[in-house]
Amino acid sequence: MVGATVCAVTEPADINDVPSDIRERHATLSQEIEEHRQRYYFATPTISDAEFDQLMRELEGIEDQYTSLRTPDSPTQKVGAPVAEPGAGVEASWPPVEHLERMLSLDNAFSADDIAEWAARVEREVGTGARYLCEPKVDGLAVDIVYRDGKLATLATRGDGRTGEDITYNAQFVDAIPDELTGTDEYPVPSVVEIRGEAVFPTKEFEAVNAERADLGLPLFANARNSGAGVLRQRMDRRREKLDAAKAKADAAGNEGRAQASYEKVLEEYERAKRNLNRMILVCHGIGRRDGFDIRFQSEAYEALRAWGLPASDRPRVVPDLEAVQEYIDHYGQHRHDIEFEIDGVVVKVDQVDLQRQLGSTSRAPRWAVAFKYPPEEVTTKLIDIRVNVGRTGRVTPYGVMEPVKVAGSTVENATLHNASEVKRKGVLIGDTVVLRKAGDVIPEILGPVAELRDGSEREFVMPTECPACGTPLAPAKEGDVDIRCPNSRSCPSQLRERLFYLAGRSGFDIEAMGWEAGIALINAGVVADEGDVFGLDADRLKQVPLFTNADGELTVNGRRLLDNLEKAKQQPLWRVLVSLSIRHVGPTAARALAGALRSMDAIVDASEEQLAGTDGVGPTIAASVKEWFAVDWHQEIVRKWREAGVRMVDEVDESMPRTLEGLTVVVTGSLQGFSRDDAKEAILARGGKASGSVSKKTSFVVVGENAGSKHDKAIELKVPVLDEDGFRVLLESGPDEAAKVAQVGEAEE
Repeated sequence: MVGATVCAVTEPADINDVPSDIRERHATLSQEIEEHRQRYYFATPTISDAEFDQLMRELEGIEDQYTSLRTPDSPTQKVGAPVAEPGAGVEASWPPVEHLERMLSLDNAFSADDIAEWAARVEREVGTGARYLCEPKVDGLAVDIVYRDGKLATLATRGDGRTGEDITYNAQFVDAIPDELTGTDEYPVPSVVEIRGEAVFPTKEFEAVNAERADLGLPLFANARNSGAGVLRQRMDRRREKLDAAKAKADAAGNEGRAQASYEKVLEEYERAKRNLNRMILVCHGIGRRDGFDIRFQSEAYEALRAWGLPASDRPRVVPDLEAVQEYIDHYGQHRHDIEFEIDGVVVKVDQVDLQRQLGSTSRAPRWAVAFKYPPEEVTTKLIDIRVNVGRTGRVTPYGVMEPVKVAGSTVENATLHNASEVKRKGVLIGDTVVLRKAGDVIPEILGPVAELRDGSEREFVMPTECPACGTPLAPAKEGDVDIRCPNSRSCPSQLRERLFYLAGRSGFDIEAMGWEAGIALINAGVVADEGDVFGLDADRLKQVPLFTNADGELTVNGRRLLDNLEKAKQQPLWRVLVSLSIRHVGPTAARALAGALRSMDAIVDASEEQLAGTDGVGPTIAASVKEWFAVDWHQEIVRKWREAGVRMVDEVDESMPRTLEGLTVVVTGSLQGFSRDDAKEAILARGGKASGSVSKKTSFVVVGENAGSKHDKAIELKVPVLDEDGFRVLLESGPDEAAKVAQVGEAEE
């Protein structure tokens, strides 16, 4: 790291001053942390990063109170894990290599207060002149790369910060690591330069690796960081030796029989290993030792890295104060999944190198930098049971019941497992410790087991053969389906409950007062036999539902509100009515397409399968599903009941609305002040335009609001005209020619 120095450790005070129970806890924590640290660096962790951080913070808290326990041997004073000795039983161990400069870790911050405390310490040491450089914290494998006279000399892991594993042999398989540096007049190649960076799988490449492993029947990797560490540290030299030996045997056997088959298998494994190595990317973020080159600012190092042909991120920003630091942290907290690789926080550094040198380092981390860690998205917890849920279309979905655990800011007890095949593919057993992931608003998902912690008491999950809600035998809807379903669509209480909840949701009729509890109460009271009865509810029927009545037998405030909500819901546009019917495959996008093209429920019912399939955004699968749904008698009865209750079945065409967007495709991304997402789409559709969810070269305009993400970047890249909210109003009111005059094309504003 630039400007890193090591401070001397003071002599500890008398350890006898520490209570025995505290000493015992300190010793236990230290041993546990060292074991987990070793597992982490050899890509076989049994706890999540968040759980490791929690253990480390507890140890630091003890040492803050009892400073005599803070010795050079404490995990709080160390970096990484030592390189395993040859023959130590670690499959991927390589020969050790010393770093030219120590490769330190970073202290962590978990709140705005932590960042403020760090900045206050900086100010006490160097005054008020510090600028801050912020960059996303890549969740990868830390590497150290040395170039001598511009040529690659060594590639090493971090190890314990002084000595890492020499994995230079594997560099030949990673295109992201250049063999030779280039230079410019401003940044000539130094005689010696030590590069610091992170090697990581991009998210798409990680998914490709796991897809390939699934096809081969191999266990899936839990996350990109650990799998990347394992891939980069594998002994490709030994794989090559094994391949050469197998080839020699096959040649000796005339390239036939078992020897040839064995060679082909080894060759396939070798090629797959090469392919996975080449899927990795490198993100450079610092410079250690350098001869014949110096810099004044950390940010200048990134310019030099790019000039030398090294992959450095373009996301770092230099900001003047803590308010701007927090804005940067908040931005990437919201957009962390828009980045092509996993990040777990933001690194904040003092930009001026002379101030870095004044601040120096502790034995394990620089004082001039800190890592802000986002709430964890992956944790480990105990899988208590696997149960099944019957959804609104009859699909039976296994889900895990776990010991409650906090992840991504919320407490999670249940997580999806999709289907029986997925349970088997992931190798999950009831009783396992499992890795759980929850990214933002995404439904929590069990990624896989921590097999190393099994004790033999675990058991396999067996998919039920009968519906747990109604007892009907379960079966696939058609031959070859992965999912099994309950065929009792009309009467299964679980399916009806799910359908009621769905039709009341924001994509359906948007009935605020009819949530999960209300739907169950309506079914249990017998006032709703199927969703066709919903709009027939009146005050007398609701009085039969205990949830909606008070002690005097009169309707509660929520009961009256439900009736008001139902009356308003009758005027929802046709596409929402279609969504609320729970037709398989018909979500908001397909429903909008059908309603926009055919304009009435009768026209949709009467249309042929070919006509439906020919509608832009529909296709044969959805068309077949629509025809199949309307062929069922009790489905037709639902539509009849809704029609008689006054539910809107026709979208009137506003002839006064000019079709100014006819033939245009408009994408809306981010939050607009004057339009909800649905309002914006309706405005586009009403003027004859197409409201799309993805950006391509065929997109006419992209409208960006607050917190616009990757779609905005894609529009800039493809030179698609970009409009802000005011520009969107121009488009709606005056048409595309006037909007083009206020659009931004090709380059993002500074």
